[in-house]
Amino acid sequence: MTRADAVEIAASPEAVAARLAASRYLADDSLATAIFLAIRLGKPLLLEGAPGVGKTEAAKAIADLLGRELVRLQCYEGIDAAHALYEWNYQRQLLAIRHAGEHEIDIYDDRFLIARPLLQALRAPEQRVLLVDEIDRSDHEFEALLLEFLSDFQISIPERGTIRAATQPIVILTSNRTRELAEALRRRCVYHWIGYPDAAREAEIIMLRAGDVAEATARAVAKAVQEIRARPLAKPPGIAEAVEWANAATILEKGGSPWPQAFRRAIGVLIKDEEDLSAIAPELEGIVEEAVG
Repeated sequence: MTRADAVEIAASPEAVAARLAASRYLADDSLATAIFLAIRLGKPLLLEGAPGVGKTEAAKAIADLLGRELVRLQCYEGIDAAHALYEWNYQRQLLAIRHAGEHEIDIYDDRFLIARPLLQALRAPEQRVLLVDEIDRSDHEFEALLLEFLSDFQISIPERGTIRAATQPIVILTSNRTRELAEALRRRCVYHWIGYPDAAREAEIIMLRAGDVAEATARAVAKAVQEIRARPLAKPPGIAEAVEWANAATILEKGGSPWPQAFRRAIGVLIKDEEDLSAIAPELEGIVEEAVG
């Protein structure tokens, strides 16, 4: 799919929102507009927000919207060029040299090159969407390397020369904001902050993504989760955990547990930190009963 095809698909923010919904991802107008502008302007999209608000899922939905493969680069402390760009398969090169005998062999041929996510995106920019996930977990050195990549969309391989993208790849970066990103990186991106949805929108998401969950259950879960997130928890539950809670409570209810008890028994799929569980335990029954109504 060419960039022109992508532009045609993303004809308007409303068209983007509708196509994302078809991929089971509900985007509000501001997010749909940010995605639309990133595609039309040919700029990377930087999505920030707390863990669990749907940043990575948004990238997956965008790739699905465009009919492209998602290439994901998961960042972590200490990530370097070998994990992000490329590296040579030294063992295979040595084996090839041993078997070549007197014949000449190009040990820097493509068959010895291991393409990492950034190089994969450059080689087939019209077939892939590049996700640089949790860029805030990397160090400043890697951020500088990525900045160079985003400036020119090219990679220099000393043994091979410079590889440039025929067209600019679609790039999505996510950050949990565990550290501040460089202004130079931010300036190159279309920016959007994804917050937790309100109760009505979260209930819609639960009904869209959960299996066999009744509307009343989805609304009760959404309302209870809103109350739980308002507490000072170390790890507030994300949207995925809310969907899991609704599914788990439904399964328990079908097994004979009444609704308030089903919610309480399934709390381990929502809260996944011992201190948070201890902190919320005294209030949980009241929160659940009020949500169930």
